Order: sequence, then C-alpha cells, then structure tokens
Amino acid sequence: MPISFWRSSDAIEQLNRLERPGFALEFLRRNTGYRHDYKRTLRQIARGQADPGSARSELARRWGLRFCPRP
Repeated sequence: MPISFWRSSDAIEQLNRLERPGFALEFLRRNTGYRHDYKRTLRQIARGQADPGSARSELARRWGLRFCPRP
C-alpha cells in the first residue's frame, strides 16, 4: 500500500482487522527508521559488503524481529 494511502478510511479499516503479527508488520512498514535500515541492509547485501544471512539476522536483532519457521 503506498504511503499516501496510509491514512485513508479503507486503510484504517484494514488495520483494524489485522492480528498482532500483521499489525506489527504494518507498524514497521510505516517506521522511517526501519525503512532506511532495511534499504541500507539490502544495499550492503547487493554490493557484497555483507553476508545475506548475517545481515538479515542483524536487522532482525536491531528491530526485535522473530521469524517463525514455515511448516
């Protein structure tokens, strides 16, 4: 969802229907600091400046993220 639509009544209704993990994701997507950190991490990986697994793990640690294994 584009940032310009985040305050629309439709977006608010969608947020109200989310469970905790979905709401947490939307919160992070709207967080400028997280978005910059995420993009920086992707750039480092793309340039070969960081190991992908380590860089993603560090990003997750910085932001308190936990990923559940898929069944």
